[in-house]
Amino acid sequence: MRVPRIAVLGFAIECNRFAPVSTREDFYARAMLAGDALIAEARKPAPAMTPEIPAFVRTMDARGPWQAVPILFANAESGGPVDHGFFLELVGRFRQELAAAMPLDGVYICEHGAAITTEEDDPDGVIFTLVREIVGPDIPVVATIDLHSNVSERMVGAVDAIISYRRNPHTDMAERGADAAAALAELLDGVKTTVAHIRLPICPPPTVLLTAPGAGPYADLIQAAEAAAAADPRLLNVSVVGGFAYGDTPKNGLTVLVTTRGDAALAARTAEALAGLAWRQRARFVPRLTPFDEAVRLAKTVGEDRDRQPVLLADVADNPGGGGRGNTVFLLKALIEAGARDVLLGVLTDPELAAEAHSLNEGATFTARFNRAESATYSEPFEARATILRLKDGKGVGRRGQLAGCAFDLGPSAALVIDGVVMIVITHRHQCHEPAFFELFGLNIGAARSVVLKSRGHFRAAFDEFFAPEQIIEVDAPGLTSPLLSRFAFTKLPRPVVPLDMVEDWTPRARMFPGARP
Repeated sequence: MRVPRIAVLGFAIECNRFAPVSTREDFYARAMLAGDALIAEARKPAPAMTPEIPAFVRTMDARGPWQAVPILFANAESGGPVDHGFFLELVGRFRQELAAAMPLDGVYICEHGAAITTEEDDPDGVIFTLVREIVGPDIPVVATIDLHSNVSERMVGAVDAIISYRRNPHTDMAERGADAAAALAELLDGVKTTVAHIRLPICPPPTVLLTAPGAGPYADLIQAAEAAAAADPRLLNVSVVGGFAYGDTPKNGLTVLVTTRGDAALAARTAEALAGLAWRQRARFVPRLTPFDEAVRLAKTVGEDRDRQPVLLADVADNPGGGGRGNTVFLLKALIEAGARDVLLGVLTDPELAAEAHSLNEGATFTARFNRAESATYSEPFEARATILRLKDGKGVGRRGQLAGCAFDLGPSAALVIDGVVMIVITHRHQCHEPAFFELFGLNIGAARSVVLKSRGHFRAAFDEFFAPEQIIEVDAPGLTSPLLSRFAFTKLPRPVVPLDMVEDWTPRARMFPGARP
């Protein structure tokens, strides 16, 4: 029996048009894995990569003999547009390595889906199309994407199936990797797919895309999509993709993708029903934030009144997971000036400050100068006398939520104390969605009265052991990832679009894509 040869590759980054350019260093700081090292890393107990590829590999291993043909996986923390020259280098590597790997029986692409470069608005589509051009029309190609992907027709038309995350926070990445392996197995057995694609004139801010039951309109859509998929075996996959507003591309917009086992009418009918449900709920895709001063007063109050419940302040406007620099000091300054006590703040990206702390000793007191190397918008400088509580190399393994079981590297890091605030300063930009970021320094999250996190929402899957939903405050602070989209000068976003514009007249019509193979 012939063993199928399956290529594995991916380009995974979420790009914010308004953030600083993402460079090769950003990818090498997170994950640049090629050849045998890619599969070897995927099979480690705590791989330093997103969970989809490890889950795909485990599922394929369990299904029987196969030959993994690892190409390249390039992954970086969310950031600004990727340097186009570096992207072209990656495309060249994908082209060369994939062509050299032929003949192949299938391809798995692990993508984020919301990339842009300094010159290209749809690099994900470029890669999907490149794969199809090299392997030809007869080879099955399956891709996984983030539910914050901006899905283009180019992407849909180049592959046989696109499978999106269903959970936000993203606790189902491994499950979707396993789904990709199952879908590819069906395609290898001769199943032909048909895909219906609808993009709506809705561009939801990230804070309204939570998926816990009752969390909002997107949660309702995901529930309806899962119910539809469970009810009809002709449906291979149903994905409702929330999109990523800050990409500012012509392909922005909430997207419905319905993949059937060859039934075009069912695909169109299901997609249009889900899109209609989303459209009827369009008024609910509006963020609700707590005013900045009110959040600071609340943190001060709970620090003084032990009968009050502790609070978690989410600095959603400076989320590195959405392209934020992770270095704004607005909340830090306000909390110090207000005299807030028993506050933990994490994580603040400042390589220069972290390096200076590491040049000193634990227990030393010095003038901490924040953002001394930054002069960009929102990266205000700040100085204060700080004491070094602990110094660490920043390496660890996540224990809950999105990073559970995954290795992380924050780079040289320091826990600093300024008055009533203990903060974690790191070298490698990362959103704070993992309790281990604090616990690495011996800090007790449960003893804090206020915890400030530079994260939009992924923390909810990991910090839920400390904070119930009613204790979480999404703060209206300045930053590159503010959910208030009217603060951004969009130039390529399709208009009119909800919630930026009033849109009343729209009818869902599916665009059909037969499986890329004849």
